[in-house]
Amino acid sequence: MELNDYQKEANKTLAGNEHVLTNLALGLASDSGLVVSQIKKYTFQGADLDHDALEKKMGDVLWYLSQIALWANIDLDDVAKTNLETLAKMYPQRN
Repeated sequence: MELNDYQKEANKTLAGNEHVLTNLALGLASDSGLVVSQIKKYTFQGADLDHDALEKKMGDVLWYLSQIALWANIDLDDVAKTNLETLAKMYPQRN
């Protein structure tokens, strides 16, 4: 699946009001924290890495990120491309 296609399909589930951007930003921060929590449990508390839970939480993060980008009229494909260009400049020895 292309990221832009995901972004548009995921938008069908967005409900909001004049505070939609704030809601999206808070949701992104909250669900990012849940991803971190899964990794913390694995790294420091001896729990098995729960791949299913981690995948679900990462999907939630992707949803929020995709909707913030859509709100700002930014295609996720462009975000990914720009990020890869930035990484190539930061780590030229790895290209």
